Amino acid sequence: MKWKRRLSWVGTGLFTILGIAYIAPILIVLMNSFKKKVYINKEPFTMPAGKTYAGWDNYLAAINKYQLLSAVGWTVFITIGSVLVILICTSMCAWYITRVQTKFTKTLYFLCVFSMVVPFQMVMFTLSLIADRTGLNTPWGIIIIYLGFGAGLAVFMFCGFVKGIPIEIEEAAMIDGCTPVRTFFNVVLPIMKPTYISVGILETMWIWNDFLLPYLVLDLNKYKTISIIIQYMKGSYGRVDMGAIMAALIMAVIPVIIFYLCCQKHIIKGVAAGAVKG
Repeated sequence: MKWKRRLSWVGTGLFTILGIAYIAPILIVLMNSFKKKVYINKEPFTMPAGKTYAGWDNYLAAINKYQLLSAVGWTVFITIGSVLVILICTSMCAWYITRVQTKFTKTLYFLCVFSMVVPFQMVMFTLSLIADRTGLNTPWGIIIIYLGFGAGLAVFMFCGFVKGIPIEIEEAAMIDGCTPVRTFFNVVLPIMKPTYISVGILETMWIWNDFLLPYLVLDLNKYKTISIIIQYMKGSYGRVDMGAIMAALIMAVIPVIIFYLCCQKHIIKGVAAGAVKG
């Protein structure tokens, strides 16, 4: 029993150190976001106080000078729209693939799984060209592109979960007069709630923090996301507004951290339910 207790203490200490290592960069950025930009490079690890304290100036500069609120609005729109489209379309697709066993559905499933291993660098230049020519270089069009890139993981997880749903439940609903659409939305979808939450969290964190896809696809003269605005804060000739960047990073990170902390318990449930059944 003593060695188990010692092992437990060692594990607790190790994970405490790892937790501090992960949290420390965020705390340093938060601390520097309240400093004058001259002192961010000179004294990056000191608390903001006295002559180094800048108050809310960095946050106001990020909002007013770099139009951060507009970027936040577009990022929220793209993230919510993309996640909703991904969840609805891929869950229906996964249900169809699982319940209709044909060569077509098997091929469709393997194509979705294969899309997860294709590097984005292989298609990014062609994608950018097609998006420009087809008018997908808008916040509305990029939702369709995100659906394509996010479908692989989502279909894989939803298919695993649907295999664990007794088909007798759906047959009973159809005997009572439900159409396939009503059966899905009234019977299957509520049962799939754990995987819905899990996939939604993973897709939200990916889309919210994504830089490369919006940078390649969107018309940057009209639309910019948070990650693009932060990149634009680095001016010409190496000039960097470190104060505004620190403030913008905190404003970009805090919402997704809060969202993750509120929903993290559902990730393991959804992954376990969707990956091991069937």
